[in-house]
Amino acid sequence: MVGMMGQPDTQNFDFKALDALPARKSLGQYVYENLKQAIVRGELDPGSRVVESRVAEALGISRTPVREAIHKLERESLLRQNPTGGFFVKGLNRADIEETFGIRGVLESYAARLAAIKHRQEELKPLEEKISEYQQCLDHKDMDELPRINTEFHDLLYALSRSSRLIKMINDLKDQIFRFRQVILKMEKMAMISNNDHRLMLQSIRERDADGVERLVREHILRGQAVVLDEFDVQNME
Repeated sequence: MVGMMGQPDTQNFDFKALDALPARKSLGQYVYENLKQAIVRGELDPGSRVVESRVAEALGISRTPVREAIHKLERESLLRQNPTGGFFVKGLNRADIEETFGIRGVLESYAARLAAIKHRQEELKPLEEKISEYQQCLDHKDMDELPRINTEFHDLLYALSRSSRLIKMINDLKDQIFRFRQVILKMEKMAMISNNDHRLMLQSIRERDADGVERLVREHILRGQAVVLDEFDVQNME
């Protein structure tokens, strides 16, 4: 997931049917969104080849919108061009991981601090519901749903900061963060710790303990970073 995983390609990737394409959405945007979600959700591993002609053939469209999508994903650092031709899903290195988590630690802990100061009590109910939904999935070993619920919890929490600029900065990292969450939350122990962290965050926000929740979020993120770096090292040793 984090490192290079060989070089399969998109030949057998199951794209959504084109009849689901909204009339107002361009083909290029449609291909971009499908490929991006496949990368972010781990359906295309780092190192997977993305072959323009095969994507176009699978969707029954011309190469032009596929080319448009591929270059957009390259600009977002999700794809990289091979010097000998073609594109690959970009893997991550230690510097990428450390930088992303470092930025997260600053932005998200500050957003949580603002949330503790600015929230209204009635706005905390959705956070409670997400914690309960997450716990139900955890109890039923439905691990695949945890990254989504986890992301929704954090989105709700940071919305309470009432800082649109800060939220946008956090969202600019959202796709990369989701990839990391999948690595972290596939481990049951880490999944349990994560939800306990969420309970503590909510308690601190309810008590308007800005210093406390800021510290909790920073520790939460550093713990996740350690897991992702360990996974990166294991994959690269293999």
